[in-house]
Amino acid sequence: MSNHLAIATVTAALKKMLQEGISQDMPGAQVTTVRPDAASGNISGACINLFMYHAMPNTAWRNADLRTRRPKGELVKHGQASLDLYYLLTFYGNEQRLEPQRLMGSAVQTLVDQPQLTLPIIQETIDGVSDLIDSTLGEQLQLVRFFPAEVTTEELSRIWSVFFQIPYSLSFAYQGTAVIIQGRKPGKSALPVRSRRFYMTPQRPVIEKITTAENLNEPITLDSHITIHGRGLRGRSIGEPNPESSLTQVYLGRARITPQNVTENKVEITLPMLSAQEISALRAGAQGLRIDLMPDPPPRDANYAILSNLMSIVLCPTIRDGSDGITVQNLTELEEEHCTAIVTVSVDITVEARQNTFLLLNKIDRTGKTYIIRGERQTTDTTTLTFQLNEVLIGTYLVRVQIDGAESPLEVDTHKESDTFEQYIGPTVTLGRTS
Repeated sequence: MSNHLAIATVTAALKKMLQEGISQDMPGAQVTTVRPDAASGNISGACINLFMYHAMPNTAWRNADLRTRRPKGELVKHGQASLDLYYLLTFYGNEQRLEPQRLMGSAVQTLVDQPQLTLPIIQETIDGVSDLIDSTLGEQLQLVRFFPAEVTTEELSRIWSVFFQIPYSLSFAYQGTAVIIQGRKPGKSALPVRSRRFYMTPQRPVIEKITTAENLNEPITLDSHITIHGRGLRGRSIGEPNPESSLTQVYLGRARITPQNVTENKVEITLPMLSAQEISALRAGAQGLRIDLMPDPPPRDANYAILSNLMSIVLCPTIRDGSDGITVQNLTELEEEHCTAIVTVSVDITVEARQNTFLLLNKIDRTGKTYIIRGERQTTDTTTLTFQLNEVLIGTYLVRVQIDGAESPLEVDTHKESDTFEQYIGPTVTLGRTS
C-alpha cells in the first residue's frame, strides 16, 4: 500500500516520463506542473503543462475496503482509499511551427510506450525529489496505469471556465488508475478461530483437493504432510509398465519440491523430509500449488510440461523454539504501566525483503489488550524479524507473527487436568515486570 505521498509521486513520475519523451522529439521543450492560468503568463518556448484537476474513487477497488470496522467502530484492519487521478495536459508553443500539436503527439506516444509506472521509474523519481524520499508508492502491488480520459468538448470547456480570463490552449486529458492509500491507524486482530469447515470444488484437468495429515483446522507449516488428490497425477515413461515418480513435479509458489510418494490419484509430500535447498525456497503466505508432468523421453522443447490446474494453500510460519525464539532488547519502562522495547522473533521459514511482516500481541489477562506492530523493512532475506514496540502495556502476551497474511500458529494446552485445557498458552513474551 502507499502512504500520503503517493499522489505527488505519481505526478512527479508522470512529469519525468513526459520530459524524457519530449526531449527526444523536441529538444529544449519543458514540462511544468502549475495551474494553467499561472503557466499562460510565464511560458517561453515549447512547453507541456501537467495539471491534476480531479480525483475520484476507483470503481474496481472501492469495494476492497468493506467491513474494516466491527459494529462498535473498532478497526479490524488498516483502512484504505483507492483513487483515480485526472490530469490535464496543456501544450504551449509556436502555433506557426505547430509546436503544440507536435508536443501533444510526442506526449501521447510516450504514454503509449510507457502506459504504467514501474518500480524503476518510481524509484528514480523518489531519488530525484527530496520531498518524496519517504514515499511508499513502490510497495503498492497494483501498478498505476495511464490512459486517455473520456472527456467531451463540453466537459473540457467547463474545466477551462474555472480559470478566469485565460484563453484556451490545446489540451488533452489523461487518467491514472489506481492509487491505493493506506491509513495510519492500526487495527486489532482477534485470536484465530479454533474450528472451521470448508470444502473445495474439484477442477479439471488434475487436482481435485488438497488435505493434510493434521486436523482440518490446523494450519499448514513446515511440519505438515500434504496429500494432493486428483486424477492422472503420475507421469508415465514410454515403454515402461510402471510410471516414474520423478516425472511428476510439484510447484508450491516459486519453489520446486520433490514428492515422496506418487500414484495415479494421489501425491504425498512430507515437508520436513524435503532437502535444505527445497525448504529454503519456500515462502510463507497464500500461494498456488500445481503439478507438472514431464514426458519421457522429453520433447525438443526442454521446458515443455503438462500443467495441472492451480489450487491455493496458505503456508504458515512457525516461531522457532516457541517462546525461546522470542527475545526482548532495550526494554524501557514508562509511566502509566507502559514500556518500549525491541522484540526479535526467529521463524522457521525464509522471509524475503519484499514481504510484509507484522507482530500480533494479545495480552493474557481480562483486559484482552491487543497490538499489531509492523515489522522493520528488511534489506535481505532472513529468518529473524525485528519489531519496535512503542508505549505498550507491561505484561505477558501471546505472540504471533504474520508474513504476507499467513499467521504463525499458537500452542494449545492439551492436558485435561490443566486449568487452561484447550486454551492458547504460547508462544508468549513478557514485557516489563512480571509481578
